[in-house]
Amino acid sequence: MTAERRAFQAETQSLLRLMIHSLYSNKEIFLRELISNASDACDKLRFLALSQPELRTDSDELAIELIPDAKARTLTLRDNGIGMSRDEVIDNLGTIARSGTRRFMEQLSGDQARDAQLIGQFGVGFYSAFIVAEEVVVRSRRAGSEEAVEWRSRGEGEFEVQTIDKPSRGTEIVLHLREEDAEFAETSRIGFIVRKYSDHIGFPVRLINEQGEADTLNQASAFWMRPKAELKDEDYQAFYQHLSKDFEPALAWTHAKVEGTLEYTTLLYLPQRAPFELWNREQHNGVQLYVKRVFIMDKAAELLPPWLRFVRGLVDTADLPLNVSREILQGNRNVEKIKAALTKRVLDLLEDLASNRAEDYRRFWSTFGAVLKEGIIEDAGQRARIARLLRFASSGSSEPTVSLADYLARMPEGQKAIYFQTADTLAAARSSPHLEGYLKRGYEVLLLTDRIDEWLVSHLTEFEGKPLRSVAQGSGDLEDSIETAEKTQQQAVYAETLTRLGKALGGRIGSARLSTRLTESPACLVADDAGLSRRLEKLFQQSGEKFPVRPPVLEINADHPLVARLKDTADDGGFADLAEILYGQAVLAEGGALEQPGEFVQRLNRLLIEGLGSGSRLILTP
Repeated sequence: MTAERRAFQAETQSLLRLMIHSLYSNKEIFLRELISNASDACDKLRFLALSQPELRTDSDELAIELIPDAKARTLTLRDNGIGMSRDEVIDNLGTIARSGTRRFMEQLSGDQARDAQLIGQFGVGFYSAFIVAEEVVVRSRRAGSEEAVEWRSRGEGEFEVQTIDKPSRGTEIVLHLREEDAEFAETSRIGFIVRKYSDHIGFPVRLINEQGEADTLNQASAFWMRPKAELKDEDYQAFYQHLSKDFEPALAWTHAKVEGTLEYTTLLYLPQRAPFELWNREQHNGVQLYVKRVFIMDKAAELLPPWLRFVRGLVDTADLPLNVSREILQGNRNVEKIKAALTKRVLDLLEDLASNRAEDYRRFWSTFGAVLKEGIIEDAGQRARIARLLRFASSGSSEPTVSLADYLARMPEGQKAIYFQTADTLAAARSSPHLEGYLKRGYEVLLLTDRIDEWLVSHLTEFEGKPLRSVAQGSGDLEDSIETAEKTQQQAVYAETLTRLGKALGGRIGSARLSTRLTESPACLVADDAGLSRRLEKLFQQSGEKFPVRPPVLEINADHPLVARLKDTADDGGFADLAEILYGQAVLAEGGALEQPGEFVQRLNRLLIEGLGSGSRLILTP
């Protein structure tokens, strides 16, 4: 049959150019990728044969074969797995994994060391063949079909597809190696690479020599079923890279076999970096599920809660049916027990990391901390354990983050609560006027800048008996720092000013009052205890939510010169200008936007000109 010529998808052409120009710093990795794909094909066939036994026979051993030919300078990789149909060959080999093609290419920056780390997340391991091959030929026949197809390309923008005869199912990949990469057709080199990268593959990987004799290169047993005493760190890391397609090593892992009323083996990993789909809650996440060493499901989200979706790994159990489906998993009592046990095991691993490998835990927290915080909201039963793992920036520490336990240990005598400030950025949190009175009295304030923090503090209301309180909400805990007589006198002196402020600012504030939290700034806006925080209101508005907004309270600093001038201003126009300046400064200080910035500037200019004209020193900011 005449070959059909097709063009690669545009993004695939760009990727191939990177591949051919040594995107990988270590060329031998191509073989690991191809063997991993062959192993997946065998796994898929084994699973399908559970419901379609005609696809294979009991004596039909699934295996992977490597056939090097030094004279012809070729390396052939052959498996008897599920195989591909003509359409699947075109879809799978003509495009990068379709779910992430464009986003993958957008991440390529020209930094080859970083670009290489992106490969694998998008199912592009096959294209690594072009690192060493000047031409790649793929012949495949899907199980249960009589039709076979050949795909051929030199990685230069086009590929050919034609129907062929192939006596058996599975896939055969022939690499026509470049002259400088002829070493990959040598049996000793192939054997070394397989033992280094693919010893954990659960199917035999056999090297076929010139005499047609087969030598099994790997242990060909399920990696996770091997005794822990036999496994080294490099073995776990090699299996992690096979499992996750991640080119960075795992940060930590836990491997355990559970026996009793429920029998299962689990191997769970913490990655070092976040996958692209981490924040897509619609995306299926989760660990692989095996039943009696038979691969069942790639991402079994039912085995871990969504707030642990960064965990990679697998579970192999004997207590579920081989034909288990997502529908059966949902609500299954054994699955719920396994899920609870896995959740506990991951938390154990995180606690160990936090206690004994502080630097690694900081790395984990900077990458996945915001996801772990979701557990505070979603899992009341684990809230106390998760709270001990939380880390926040703080006004009272030189460390990037501190734990709540660290905060409690430093609390001065008499402090009533754990204080926090939420803001869009760390710089905005540190410069917030709401902190002033607390810092002056030696109180440490946690600085919360993740969007989820507003919901977190609404669910985590206390820690080890101490309430969590916002420094930007309510009247604060600093009233007792001012003597009653002085407070009463100030209230009397400023009573009329506060009333005039309320009228001058219309419905934009609920009320005005003297502040005990301000020591340097003239004014700030606070939410009352019964309402939402100011930042949470803004987040709801940004998301398009409609709800009644409670006007904030404007607090003014009686010791600030601008506030003193406000009190002494009898002219209603001048008072209105000063009131608007105070309100505008308070809005800007919390990272807000002015409704009428032009008018604000005009008022500010009038006050500056007035101050210059009178020859006095006008102070508008501390």
